Amino acid sequence: MYIRKKNLYLIPLLFSLFIFSQDIEEIIVKGEYREKSVSEEDSSILIIQSEKINSQAIKHFQQLSYLVPNLNYAASDSRARYFQIRGIGERSGYQGTPNSSVGFLIDDIDYSGQGGIATLFDVEQVEVFRGPQGSRTGANALAGLIYIKTKDPTEQFEGLSEITIGDYGTQNLGIAFGGPTKNEKVKYRLVVRTDYADGFRKNIFLNQSDTSKKDELTIRYKLNWDISETTDVNFLLSKVDMDDPADIWTIDGSLNTLSDRPGMDSQETDSVGIKLLKNFNHFDLQSFTSFTKTDVVFSYDADWGNPDSHFPYIYDYFSETFRKRDTFSQEIRFLSNNINFSEENPFEWIFGFHLSELEETNLTRDDGVYGDPSDPFGPYVSESIILRNYEADNFSLFGNIDYFISDNLKLALGLRWENWNSKYNDSNNESFNPSDNMNGGKLSLIKYKDKSNIYFAIARGYKQGGFNLGLDATDNSIRESLIFDPEFLTNYEIGLTSNSTNSNFNYSAVLFYSKREDQQVLISKQVDPTDPNTFSYLTQNAAQGENFGLELSSNYFVSDNLNLYANVGLLKTKIKNWESRPDLENRSQAHAPERTYAVGINLNLKNNFYLKMDITGKSSFYYSDSHNNKSQSYQLANLLIGYSNKKFSADIWVRNLFDEYYSTRGFFFGNEAPNFEDNLYRRQGDPKNIGLSLRYNF
Repeated sequence: MYIRKKNLYLIPLLFSLFIFSQDIEEIIVKGEYREKSVSEEDSSILIIQSEKINSQAIKHFQQLSYLVPNLNYAASDSRARYFQIRGIGERSGYQGTPNSSVGFLIDDIDYSGQGGIATLFDVEQVEVFRGPQGSRTGANALAGLIYIKTKDPTEQFEGLSEITIGDYGTQNLGIAFGGPTKNEKVKYRLVVRTDYADGFRKNIFLNQSDTSKKDELTIRYKLNWDISETTDVNFLLSKVDMDDPADIWTIDGSLNTLSDRPGMDSQETDSVGIKLLKNFNHFDLQSFTSFTKTDVVFSYDADWGNPDSHFPYIYDYFSETFRKRDTFSQEIRFLSNNINFSEENPFEWIFGFHLSELEETNLTRDDGVYGDPSDPFGPYVSESIILRNYEADNFSLFGNIDYFISDNLKLALGLRWENWNSKYNDSNNESFNPSDNMNGGKLSLIKYKDKSNIYFAIARGYKQGGFNLGLDATDNSIRESLIFDPEFLTNYEIGLTSNSTNSNFNYSAVLFYSKREDQQVLISKQVDPTDPNTFSYLTQNAAQGENFGLELSSNYFVSDNLNLYANVGLLKTKIKNWESRPDLENRSQAHAPERTYAVGINLNLKNNFYLKMDITGKSSFYYSDSHNNKSQSYQLANLLIGYSNKKFSADIWVRNLFDEYYSTRGFFFGNEAPNFEDNLYRRQGDPKNIGLSLRYNF
């Protein structure tokens, strides 16, 4: 069975021999400075449209991420907050600088490092840009950008409702509706969605099945006002409230936990967005303003057990962090409005500036006790409270010029300069004020032919530096490790895209090579083997690294009733020339599987019934740069059988059809009394999940 499942992704390639003519809707990229056809794109991008998103029973980007080649995630808590593109990206919570290697935008509001709030109900499309976006987004997109576009208000009233029930207590309910108001120049859309599930773990000590539950609320309100023929103002209010306990980790790697003090992974984020779009005679003005306010409670039972499981030893540790983050962002763009952009009118340009401010406060409380019955001086009690304050200001100038060399050959140049200033202090009397000036850009040459293109691009991305906490500033041996420098990534890419609207066979192929300069590498170490809360985290700049590979995406419309698709990513990574850690030289980077793939089939049956199935897979990858333990390769199958008419649809779905046992995160340290020997502990992925989804359009 394993061999058959492993090779199922080859099936769509065989069907490419049977091709029939069929019109295909043109795909538009939303996350660039200007909306444009995907056939005009000069970077590696995968777009997932609303039909595929709607068919997902669990509407969260974490589930959708399996469809994207060379995209991985790290989830050591309830939801995946951090993603890795082509092997580059954060894997866990931070101390100090909250910078991110992968940008995460929802409706042009930056939530980088907060991917856990990415619910996907009433979403128009999701775009994953792979490779540095140094000219587009700046410091938060060294590795790439994830852009989510929710549905805008419509010209006519419409609505959507959805209810999902399933095992493990799954109960999801959502409604979205909107259209014009009495004043036809004002349109609105309101979205309300609740998601609940008991979770896939059972706490056998507390005899509870909901200590890793999902209890989530999404509210979004959009109001678009067409003030005049030349002026539009769009308002956005959103609230995402995720009240998710995080009883995740176990000593034996099973789905049965033993914690006596289960943790929490809650996040409440309120956002306001204002877009002003103004057309002048020779250019367009775009203004993007946003505010976000986030409250997070992140806690965990650090010993993963209870008095009975640790007996005769007393071993009980707990950590809790209260995090508040407020952000403000303002971006102004000036765009040429060259309607007849062509060889006769060969220039198209954009320039602007971006300002952002971030304030974050973390209050962390750790407590614990350890006692050995053979030690007459025990038990030993520890308790600590630390308050951290962080501020960061970013200011960027950017510009982009497109020039038609001929009617089918275009040259594009983009540049961005960014200044970053930060302030940090905490109750341990640590204080840092690092700042950086960074620059990135992109140069591409694109050749068009019949809704297809071939391009070559060179892009440079960057990520700001930062500081390490808990190091002795008076120790000369580690003084140089207090501050780490920015990282830069230069990416060379050649791609071929075919997206013709009158062909049933669309595809893209991208070959890339990336060179990482001053690569930031995170190393963690347990300071006190008897205290799981005493981890130190050290980020250093390795001399360099390299990432190269291939990304293939294809879509085959075999007939009006049969569609096949295949997305495949191949990746090789290396850490190179790191003098202080020769043991890691030439080793692959963490969370960078060499093979990722997603293949699927959409089949329309008789009498409005249909079948959808996909197989997703990842090869093994290193869990961390701190040790050499790796995951195992795995494949997941998902099946959906449904019925639909113009108004109503019903889907019976199964996720992880074969109940594959797989891990998504791994830690290597000592957490078992009394010897506390280092062991590998794995966080298991979700088991088989079955349910029913009903949708009604009105």
